[in-house]
Amino acid sequence: MTDSVLVRAQSGDSGAFAELTDPYRRELHVHCYRILGSFQDAEDLLQETLLSAWQALDRFDGRSLRAWLYRIATNRCLNYLRDSSRRPMAANAVAPESPFANAATSDEPWWLEPYPDALIGDVESSPEARYEARESIALSFVAGLQRLPTQQRAALVLRDVLGFSAAEVADMLDSTPASVNSALQRARAGFEPSRDPDHVTLPRSRHEAETVERFVDALQRGDLERVVALLTDDARMTMPPEPFEFRGPRVIAEFLGQVWGDDVKVVPTRANDAPAFGYYRPDPHADVHRAGGIFVVSVAGARVSSITRFGDKSLFATLGLPRTITHP
Repeated sequence: MTDSVLVRAQSGDSGAFAELTDPYRRELHVHCYRILGSFQDAEDLLQETLLSAWQALDRFDGRSLRAWLYRIATNRCLNYLRDSSRRPMAANAVAPESPFANAATSDEPWWLEPYPDALIGDVESSPEARYEARESIALSFVAGLQRLPTQQRAALVLRDVLGFSAAEVADMLDSTPASVNSALQRARAGFEPSRDPDHVTLPRSRHEAETVERFVDALQRGDLERVVALLTDDARMTMPPEPFEFRGPRVIAEFLGQVWGDDVKVVPTRANDAPAFGYYRPDPHADVHRAGGIFVVSVAGARVSSITRFGDKSLFATLGLPRTITHP
């Protein structure tokens, strides 16, 4: 940032403002997503952050633009959470013949959404960060953050994920370093994301891709015994916003066997630095397959350890997937 660009921006030059803020847009978007757990909410709050920054630019002291933008973004997110009725959805009654009959009640945040890999490719960890960039964008990590009280969540993300100092975070949150450290200590005590490097497949590896390919092939063939064999013993399947989850390979496979259907087509993608795919069901009235849902998959060793299914069709565009597939 040069002084001349800042002066031009403070004088009302929108092009200069974009020159100042564009280098931080992507990381600010990821930051809002970590705090909120929702891609669409992150989009909205990023725009609010930039608008607030534009309106308050004459009060920027010229020290650290990045820290100043994070201060605005964090407080916009926290205000949004305070103003929103973010309450766990009540568990729905399940009929005995329902595919959810063997499901357990899930504590997964119902508002959780996937984050496209295309937008996180150049987001890196600070040397001072406690967590690696890949780990801190994983669905399990983001879901865990949503269970923390808002101040603790902000403190953990700003300190342990982004590497800001206690003094910097205190300034962002209008608090004190002692209060920040106290909130961080409580957050760390209540937040234990999975970290088992001996059982996690290297991201974007051929081994990871082959495991997912075998899993999809077993689903396509309706081979439930093979599906069971390809799931870890402690596998878990969640389906936000549905308040249900399935635990264990046999229960998961039986559910998938009931809902997968015939002639389902699959288009691969990636989300939250993990393999993902959209699945499409045939339209009985037209020669097309229509969007059914999105699976985000975690791989441990040579098996699938977790599946998160998203049924919101609007997420297809977010992940670069078509809404329909036309038959050749």
